[in-house]
Amino acid sequence: MIQEAFARTPGQVGFKSGTALDESAETKSKTRVAVRRAQDGDHEALRYLYATYSDNVYGYVRSMVHDDHEAEDITQHVFAKVLTKLSKYNDRGVPFFVWLLPLARNVAIDHMRANRLMPMETVLDPETSSGADMDRGHTVRAALAALPETQRQVVFLRHVAGWTPEEIADRMGRTRGSVNGLHHRGRRALQRELERLESVPATRHTRRLAAA
Repeated sequence: MIQEAFARTPGQVGFKSGTALDESAETKSKTRVAVRRAQDGDHEALRYLYATYSDNVYGYVRSMVHDDHEAEDITQHVFAKVLTKLSKYNDRGVPFFVWLLPLARNVAIDHMRANRLMPMETVLDPETSSGADMDRGHTVRAALAALPETQRQVVFLRHVAGWTPEEIADRMGRTRGSVNGLHHRGRRALQRELERLESVPATRHTRRLAAA
């Protein structure tokens, strides 16, 4: 059902990340009609919404994950999620695409957490890390939880969400220099906390984390 509803237009290959959002009155009117019909189970209406907004969603999630193939997968998942969430959409002056963006962001973040929770080769010092670092996800989560909130937020956005320093600075209302400082201190604190956690005697709990 999902593949049928969200099949690409014949002759069209892949997504276009640079596609500008069509905000014309005609498109908005057609979208409102399509949403109502899709909520009633009209697959053609679902295909219209997909054809109209999938490139914009792809461009948005591509800016988060920085990978073409992952962005394509996430875009498909977003519109699969639309099937279950669309009944909750109520047009009260909120355009469909504005409602769609937070959904896309949540799906993208869930995807990154599930598939590459923490790019260890980036967060950890490559000179002191070994191949076993790739299996330390549970320890990393515990170490992150010990960081001050602002440092933890910067490290998470930079290495998990894949945001640029400029994007993080804009979100947090800080200068890029401030973000770079938090990032530097956060990485050092994370490394120290990892070293501390990994030096703890192997109790039943730590052995379970190591084996997970």
